[in-house]
Amino acid sequence: MEPKRLRQVSIISVVFSQSELLQKEVFLVETIESAAKESMTHLKAVCFLRPTSENIQHMKRVINNPRFGEYHLYFSNVLKNSHIQILGDADEHEVVQQVQEFYADFLAIDPYHFTLNLPSNHVYMLPAVFDPPSVQQICDRMVEGISAVFLALKRRPAIRYQRTSEISRRVANEVARLMYEEESPLFDFRRTEMSPLLLVIDRRDDPVTPLLNQWTYQAMVHELIGIKDNKVNIKEASKTDKEQQEVVLSSEQDSFFKANMFENFGDLGMNIKRMVDEFQQKGKSNQNIQTLEDMAKFVEHYPEYRKMHGNVSKHVTMVTEMSRIVDERKLMSVSQIEQDLACNNVGQAAAFEAVMNELNNDNMLEIDRLRLVMLYALRFEKENPQQLELFVNKLASRSIMYKPGLVYTLLKQAGTDKRTGDLYGNRDLFNRARNMARGLKGIENVYTQHQPLLYQTIESIVKGRLRDIDYPFVGNHFQHGRPQDVVIFIVGGSTYEEARTVAMQNAANNGTRVILGGSVVLNSAKFLADLEDIQRLGRASVI
Repeated sequence: MEPKRLRQVSIISVVFSQSELLQKEVFLVETIESAAKESMTHLKAVCFLRPTSENIQHMKRVINNPRFGEYHLYFSNVLKNSHIQILGDADEHEVVQQVQEFYADFLAIDPYHFTLNLPSNHVYMLPAVFDPPSVQQICDRMVEGISAVFLALKRRPAIRYQRTSEISRRVANEVARLMYEEESPLFDFRRTEMSPLLLVIDRRDDPVTPLLNQWTYQAMVHELIGIKDNKVNIKEASKTDKEQQEVVLSSEQDSFFKANMFENFGDLGMNIKRMVDEFQQKGKSNQNIQTLEDMAKFVEHYPEYRKMHGNVSKHVTMVTEMSRIVDERKLMSVSQIEQDLACNNVGQAAAFEAVMNELNNDNMLEIDRLRLVMLYALRFEKENPQQLELFVNKLASRSIMYKPGLVYTLLKQAGTDKRTGDLYGNRDLFNRARNMARGLKGIENVYTQHQPLLYQTIESIVKGRLRDIDYPFVGNHFQHGRPQDVVIFIVGGSTYEEARTVAMQNAANNGTRVILGGSVVLNSAKFLADLEDIQRLGRASVI
């Protein structure tokens, strides 16, 4: 039970379905500030809360006037002694049976991917002097989430951060202070030969990945429709039943999704067809009921049949809706140019012509125009600024939703002078050789050829090539050799394309396990919204 805005219910919902909770004899789920006053002393209450001062006050009021016979309190992170004292003093009715710390102060949306769902995610782009309280608040929340991950893993890591990012340095240093000083005994787990690694990096080091259209199932759903806490709202889908307007996409609760979440759109369509054919076969066998024995078998397997029916309907609806959006927005044409800008050695003249042709297409959506111009600006930032100005003016002449100045906001926040990594694989000899080999080998799918910068980062960690000068260690806690466990936290948000990269890396079984985390899970709309917020705050500061 937790106030809705703090979303502790979401932390539970991504790992347990409603039916699984019922199997555990959990019959009622509500927030701690629920208006219900009916006394139910025959029930026990299990309360799961973040250990904030606000929640402690909520809990104090609840146990002062208890509705349930017993209260079992679980906090998702470290509980202060002062908070325990407040709860002890309030428990006059002696209904609190236990108080425990259960470290789950994050949303585990997939086995190797977690998020914090931070509100006001744009704050990470602010200089600390601009709004110190907001920057400190978001920094504190990231420190709490990261520390909870390592408490859950029962490990204390060596910590590195991106040198060019002040917010990454700040988060890394505060995590180190918590783990090695303030709460050192709590993190004093059994030592292993090699400490895990925590690497804190900045979203602005790779602004390309959240701007691209996606063509693998999970990433594509988030880009075109949106995923929130593993739930997808498809209200705009044509001919959709009410019960299908919000569906769950969870690799833990849906075997078809687990098997296909990283498949490209073409293969996904064939796999869905096979699933539909299998379902139809089961439907025909269920119609052939002639004896009592047939009837008994039908009744026994009916729940499974209903579940399969719901699953088939869900995935067919999802793919049908995405196909509609792809056709409507002509995304196959747009995406091919995006991929060329993001990862091919396309010349500026050819890129300029391709982008201009798309901008002249009256059927193109504003968000697609803006993303193309941004990708062009990032790729050719140091070349011929007059051509970029032509694009910006073109956007200004027909843009209603987005301010064309957003292109320059992006360059100011994430331009080449602000980035650490070799985003386009041009600086480093190894990256140039790899790009050349990839070009000679050819790409099976032109729409999924892009690899996020995170791929190079993980490769550098695995091979022991992550440069100390670019990613320094915090304090004296150095690490020699290849770590077996790595947690990479992206300040500003992760993407599902990067989560796929991590999953592929772990599937390769090369001796290093990677976990990806971030302040939010981005798609292009969310990334652009964060840039808009920063642009607005920048104008306000000038005024």
